[in-house]
Formats: sequence, C-alpha cells, structure tokens
Amino acid sequence: MSRKSDEDVKKLRAQIDKLDQQILEFMNKRASLAMEIGKLKSESGGIVFAPAREEEVISNLLEKNKGPLPPVTIRSVYRELISGSRSLQRVLKIAFLGPEYSFSHLAAMKQFGQGVELMAVGNISAIFEEVARQHVDYGVVPLENSTDGRIADTLDMFVKMPELKICSEVRVRVHHNLLANCEQTEIHRIYSKPQALSQCRNWLSKNVPQATLHEVTSTAAAAQLVQQQPNTAAVASREAAVRYGIRILYSNIEDSQHNETRFAVIGTHDSGRTGKDKTAIMFQIPHSPGSLADILNLFKSNKVNLTWIESFPFRDAKGEYIFFADFEGHAEDAKVKKTLQGLEKTCDKLSILGSFPIAPLEE
Repeated sequence: MSRKSDEDVKKLRAQIDKLDQQILEFMNKRASLAMEIGKLKSESGGIVFAPAREEEVISNLLEKNKGPLPPVTIRSVYRELISGSRSLQRVLKIAFLGPEYSFSHLAAMKQFGQGVELMAVGNISAIFEEVARQHVDYGVVPLENSTDGRIADTLDMFVKMPELKICSEVRVRVHHNLLANCEQTEIHRIYSKPQALSQCRNWLSKNVPQATLHEVTSTAAAAQLVQQQPNTAAVASREAAVRYGIRILYSNIEDSQHNETRFAVIGTHDSGRTGKDKTAIMFQIPHSPGSLADILNLFKSNKVNLTWIESFPFRDAKGEYIFFADFEGHAEDAKVKKTLQGLEKTCDKLSILGSFPIAPLEE
C-alpha cells in the first residue's frame, strides 16, 4: 500500500473503533433495560422467553435494514444480543436430541443463542419427559423433514402428552457432508442416522459404491465413530467436522437441494400474537365416510390456510387415526377462533398444541 492508502485505512479504522465504542455502550444500555423488564416480569409471574416479542424485534429491524449487511447477519447478531440479555434475567435450560452438533443441537442454538444451558438427551420421549417434569424450561424436537416427512416419535409423544405446547418453531436448512480422515477410495463403512443416509443415498451409491452404510442414532454420533475407527466416513454437519477434527471430503451431498427439517420448541405455555403466526392442533374424528372432508371444509369456509396435515395410527384403538395439522393464524385471531369452535363440535377429540411465530428459512 502507498503511504496515502495506509493513512486512509488508519482513518477508517479509527472511525470503526469509535463506532464500536458507541455500539458497546448502546448494547449495555439495552441490556440494562432488558434487566428492568425482567424484574417487572418476575414480580408479575411473567415468562422469560417470549418468542413472539423476540421475533417482533428482529422482524422490525429487518424491515428497516437498508444494508449492506444481509438479513441473515442482522438476525444472527440480534439473536445473540437477545440471548445475552435474556440470560441476565435467568439462564434457561434447554433439552435437545443429542449428542452435541447434531442438527437438533444446531436448531437449539439457532433459536436460543449462546446465553442458555443446553442439555443433550438420548431420545425424543426423554425430552418431553424433561419438559413435563420441569427439569428443563424448553425442549427442541424434530417435527418433519421435507424429504422424509413426519418424525413419528415426536408425534407419538404429543399423543401421550397433549398438555405440552409448541411455543416456537425452527427451520433448519439441512446440508450433509461426507466426513473422513482417509481418502475416498479407502472408505469401507459409512455411518449416519437413517434419515441422513436416506437423504444422500443416490450420491453415496454413485460416489462411494464400495462402502457399506450403517445406521447410528445421530449424525454427531457418526462423526464420533469416524474419529475412533480407520477407513470409515460419516454423513454429518460441518460443525461436527470441526468439533471432532475430521476432514470434509465433500460438501452438500444431499440428493435434494431443498432439504430442510422443521423443529418444534416445546414448553408449558403459548406464544403471543405477532400477526405472522401459525397454530398446531391434534384431532380425532369419527371413523365414517366424509368426516375428514367436513374438517377440511371448515378451513375452507373460514378462509384459513392449512399448511400441514398428517395422519398417525392411534395405538390405543386399532384402525383409528389421529390427525396432526398446522395452519396460518393465531388461536386468538377471529377466523381461527371460529374454525376451532367448529372443530370442537365436529371432532371426537381436539387438542390445541399451540400458536407460535412462523419461522423463516435461512441458509
């Protein structure tokens, strides 16, 4: 660099240093105000985690953002700022489907940031149990995958514990990577969870035909095995590769470019309205012709957009099915209220699993 260029850089850096001091001052002022709000909520029995309010804050900022920072950066920065401020009120304890650096772990970090205590749990039913017993504040469970569909274990637990609520959702773009500390031609065994192997099956058969596929409990567990065994590979996340010191031989090996998993944050309370919400329900209807059509007509007549519906065998009654659905709108919205009233009259059984902000999908 020329002397003039060097001087120009120093001047710009001095401006950045000054701005950083101002940003730090304002962040701490913001945190102090959040602490005051926390004290008031504590006195009135308010809830520390308010997903509707958190989403409202971030959405308002995104609407006002003129760049050059992209929305994903704004959301990431404010997620951590909110997380840190929330932890000054109380450090929340969050259960997720472990081990560390599984996609459930990544979803928990995406939703709650670093200012929480994360607890890895061995199976989905245990997450529900931990929340129900109030050993943790919230749990993060997989709900559905765009390639493989519903997560049966999660839906089964909602049948057993309908009193628990979905208070938020997290959408995670799933990118799978082939992790190994040997060359591609030296791989004899590939480990991953069943869903991940299924989502990469075509790529694996074409590019690593000599290897046999072996199912384990999670993508992170697969990475742990590769760390210990020669001539093996794992289908796992980039974060797992970094955590366990394994090379990424190939990135983004999923067969579908639009692979995503939706996670539910479960707790004991609903979320407030944001104006861009979704409501989840579980219902059982008479086993007779036209019963489901009557339900669907309720959504149509009230102009409520149904976004997901899934049938699930009811294990306590042979041949009976329970339906899970979610749709646009909050339970407090007028047309949603009217729809729910109609469902109560039509269904044999109806459980409202919660209303929550619609989650964005980001890379």
